[in-house]
Amino acid sequence: MIDVLLVDDDLELCELLVEFLRTESFQVSAVHNGVDGAEAALSGQFSMVLLDVTLPRLNGFDVLRTIRHKSNIPVIMLTARGDDVDRIVGLEIGADDYLAKPFNHRELVARMKAIMRRMRMPEEGERGRRRQLQIDDLVLNLANHEVLRSGQAVDVTATEFTVLKTLVEKAGELVTREELTQLALNRRLTLHDRAIDMHVSNLRRKIGSKPDNRPRLKTVRGAGYFYIVD
Repeated sequence: MIDVLLVDDDLELCELLVEFLRTESFQVSAVHNGVDGAEAALSGQFSMVLLDVTLPRLNGFDVLRTIRHKSNIPVIMLTARGDDVDRIVGLEIGADDYLAKPFNHRELVARMKAIMRRMRMPEEGERGRRRQLQIDDLVLNLANHEVLRSGQAVDVTATEFTVLKTLVEKAGELVTREELTQLALNRRLTLHDRAIDMHVSNLRRKIGSKPDNRPRLKTVRGAGYFYIVD
């Protein structure tokens, strides 16, 4: 089973999720405040975190900031229905995905399994598959999801790595938001879904410009993104 940490102060929801996710091969441990959640997330015992925004003692955003200072463990934020601000802030800080409450439990499982597939993908690739991608001064190590810029490690989440990998593999080609959402997040793009936009924004900030100070990623408004090649 995959060990998952659930950080939520809704005791009834926690009980339901623990039981349901166990049937989907997830072993879930629940804590009910942000301080304990941050400590548990950094303990090394878990492969994924489900993190509520509204928590006692330390809110979900501050928990996520604490986690991201030390770890790239996948995090799915659980946000209030229709609260776009929560979703955007969570993705900016480094959440891999978000899901609005109340949510369908099977949709949550689909998101969790998609993230785990992205985490395992390099190890399950076919024989002879390239172990690195290189463009300009960037190197993407497929075996361990490591990104190097001019030889220096760049901290990216599993989802950010997959977004960057997709853009690098299709460098010079427009990748639509719909296609990028499907390839990188393993789901269809829905109305008002800004997850891909926020992941690309985070990548721009983290990988910076090319060595000659030109931008790496270009936005085609209303269409998508592409990695700029000479």
